[in-house]
Amino acid sequence: MTCIFCKIAGGEIPSHLVYEDKDMVAFNDINPKAPIHVLIIPKRHIEKVSDLGPEDASLVGRLVVVARQIANERGISEKGFRLVFNCGPDAGQEVNHIHLHLLGGRAMNWPPG
Repeated sequence: MTCIFCKIAGGEIPSHLVYEDKDMVAFNDINPKAPIHVLIIPKRHIEKVSDLGPEDASLVGRLVVVARQIANERGISEKGFRLVFNCGPDAGQEVNHIHLHLLGGRAMNWPPG
């Protein structure tokens, strides 16, 4: 397996996980774009959001719920945070394994990108 996120989720690459359950893990982004930048990923390899099927609805919902939980723990829920899925190279997806970005700790601009 060559996917770096699969290796992190499988424990092959050491990482300080901020969350883990049977289906997903979360860890700090190594190249943060905000003071708080956490990636929440499923343990099961899914390359991109456009590869998701109806059977994945619960998993995607849980990714968002875990992001909310981490935002609460990090103290950014009241002032706000941003959740981002990038899908494909034109959207900025650099690792071909779906991941939800949790960004916070500063004011965000709109429009993004």
